[in-house]
Amino acid sequence: MMVRMADFTQILATRSDFDEEDREWLHHLVADWQVIADLSFADLLLVVQDGNGDYVVAEQCRPSTVATLRTDDVVGNKAPADMRTELDAAMEASVVFRSTVLRNVGRSTVCNVYAPVRRNGKTLGLVVRETNMATRESNGRNESESINAGKQLYEMIPRGQFPYMDGVMSQRHNARVADGFIVLDAEGIVRYASPNAISCFRRLGSLEPMQGLLLSEVGTELLHENDPLPESLPLVLAGKAAIDSELSANRSVVSMRSLPLFNPESRTGAIILCRDVTELSRREQELQTKNATISEIHHRVKNNLQAVSALLRLQARKTKSMEVKKELEEAQRRVQTIAMVHEGLSQTADEIVDFDKVISNLLKMSVDLATMRDQHISIEYVGKFGMMPAQDATPLSLVLTELITNAVEHGFEGLTDGHITISVGRSGKNLNVVVEDDGSGLDHEESHGMARPSGSGLGTQIINTFVTNDFGGSVKWEQRREGGTRVILDMKLRAAKGE
Repeated sequence: MMVRMADFTQILATRSDFDEEDREWLHHLVADWQVIADLSFADLLLVVQDGNGDYVVAEQCRPSTVATLRTDDVVGNKAPADMRTELDAAMEASVVFRSTVLRNVGRSTVCNVYAPVRRNGKTLGLVVRETNMATRESNGRNESESINAGKQLYEMIPRGQFPYMDGVMSQRHNARVADGFIVLDAEGIVRYASPNAISCFRRLGSLEPMQGLLLSEVGTELLHENDPLPESLPLVLAGKAAIDSELSANRSVVSMRSLPLFNPESRTGAIILCRDVTELSRREQELQTKNATISEIHHRVKNNLQAVSALLRLQARKTKSMEVKKELEEAQRRVQTIAMVHEGLSQTADEIVDFDKVISNLLKMSVDLATMRDQHISIEYVGKFGMMPAQDATPLSLVLTELITNAVEHGFEGLTDGHITISVGRSGKNLNVVVEDDGSGLDHEESHGMARPSGSGLGTQIINTFVTNDFGGSVKWEQRREGGTRVILDMKLRAAKGE
């Protein structure tokens, strides 16, 4: 075979005669054909003709129930020239086409069967089932029932009955053949249940043999008055629709999926895949409880901080000293900043916050609090901070709000209009932020490139302390060439040090 590096989508794109519905059908097929490979104990290949008329392997599927014949990826490979006659004949067939010769794949003797993928009278390609003849020796009941079920699904492909275009898959834990399967007849009676499927129902509390009983009755008898009953469960237990559901009983949970079986005239039964997901469900429940607790903690911290902020605001109103009033108002603003970060964290179960959304609200609040009645100050953002853990979000929020408040109170003092630009560059743990304003610029007092504090200088101290101590970074203040001030922050995010 000659190797061509291509993927499924690229190979389908070479067929200009395929419309979007043709491609969608093939995508649905390869999304759901694993169950056929597993039941059949066989490798599957999807072979289509490319734009030049050559047969190419568009996709492959290895079984999880038996050793694969194809250890190498053969997608993009051309079919051997000596298979051309057989492939042409299969493309003309309307039903499954069986090879008359045995082939060798590696050291294995293989029998090929071809299922034409037909849609609206057009053959789109072939699903080649490669069966290792060694796996057909001394099969027991479980293997025989599995192979027979896989054969029925496989024969539905040329009739357009598989894949199930109207299937409804809603469960997170999809059942697989190896987890357990049940074969139903057209009436919904259990004709065969694999050992793993029997074990699933035993954990649910069913101790009687299932064979010969209606699966719907077996399932419903396990339920108690207050047990959850999903709307899809009766359809799954009856095998009448391509749908999945969960059955919860006896402190156990089993995920089930129904695959109806059809002959050319009618429905002949169904395959029900079963998987015990009790432990997975328990872990998910514990995780949901933990996440809810974390979210509630953030919410309560936010409420407590807002209460502290309100107390500081009340105290500021009562004091007669203007200097004390201003200091209390600054403290109130800083506490409110931390509360806003916790507001963002309380919206998610993770300790991660969309920092761009949080900082946008914070800085708007900072500008509103610092501006005079007749001032209009606008903020522009260039670049994005992205998602950020609370460990970094809280101190960085304080740094930026201090910078913005400082710019409004001192840089735009006596001005009616102003503009602030925040430019962000982030690469992994490295973060560069430039805050520029078009205000009156730095005072003449400078020390080692750092602006000296105005008033109490607490804001500048907060900026320097967090940037230097928490982020191991640097702060540089400089005069903006066009007028105003530029502050450059170079930092390393602490939570990203492990990257």
